[in-house]
Amino acid sequence: MRLLRNPVAGLFFLAPLIAEFFLGDFPVYLLPLILPLSLWYGAGAVMIREVTRRLGRGWPTILLLGLAFGVAEEGLLTMSLFNPNYADQRLLDPGHIAALGIGVPWTIFVLTLHVLWSVAAPIALIESAQPQRRATPWLGNRAMAGVGVLFVVGAAVTYASNHRLYGHFIASPTQLATSAVIVIALVAVGLTLPRRSSSTADRTVPSPWIVGAATMICAGAFQLTGHNDDVAISVVGMVVSLVALAAAISWWARSTGWTATHRFAVAAGLVLTYTWRAFFAGYGHGTSEMVTAVASYVLYAVAALSILLVIARRITTPAVVPFSPPSRACPVE
Repeated sequence: MRLLRNPVAGLFFLAPLIAEFFLGDFPVYLLPLILPLSLWYGAGAVMIREVTRRLGRGWPTILLLGLAFGVAEEGLLTMSLFNPNYADQRLLDPGHIAALGIGVPWTIFVLTLHVLWSVAAPIALIESAQPQRRATPWLGNRAMAGVGVLFVVGAAVTYASNHRLYGHFIASPTQLATSAVIVIALVAVGLTLPRRSSSTADRTVPSPWIVGAATMICAGAFQLTGHNDDVAISVVGMVVSLVALAAAISWWARSTGWTATHRFAVAAGLVLTYTWRAFFAGYGHGTSEMVTAVASYVLYAVAALSILLVIARRITTPAVVPFSPPSRACPVE
């Protein structure tokens, strides 16, 4: 768990680990793919977090930039929002809107995955592991420029790999232009939001255990309804789940009783939702592939729990201040 001591490296690798592996998209023998995936997911999460903290903004900015990240990936790079047969799954058939070339359930589902799991959860966890530097920048200007270069390389790798693997599909110029405009608008709004303010409301906040459980219930409902074949149930279920989660956290987070442990509980609830959801990912077809998949999901669950336990200990254990011997110029009497 040494990566948790270096927040930038930790976030760089934790973001793709959660986004692609804990989700159940890849078996454990494909874990080396975390290196190219980190160029996009990891650098993106680091950039979003650093820009937000440098500007003194808070979670609304992180979430909006996370949404911009999702639109950029699914609209401009993989183009899964517009590809009618992306990964041979016909993802756009349910709730298809011909005028826009999108499927409503898939659009809501995949963009939410990026906002909550690809961006918000790893940032919240790594910041929780650094309680003394949670809201301060971690990188200098040169390092930021280096991460920016990695982010651009990651975008190119993401586009090239998906273009080759999934039929060389290219969205229409209108779809690409619209996606680009949406990304720019989301970034602009996110960066101009008011600076974060201190919580002053005197209201009751439930225990972190209840907050984590509520997060898992809402996130689990989102996952289950998002995979429902009935379009109405899928869309309504996902929207209601997200609104309920956003309303609850927004209400609680404005209280003076909202602590670092509560923030960690939300992120832990999201990660644990991915942990059980991975077992229903359906990776593989033959017996050997299914066995490999289940073994992978078990290993991912163990890894997720280990990471959460280590971070929880870092939150609850007081920081140790190194002892400094008194200066001879100022003797202790």
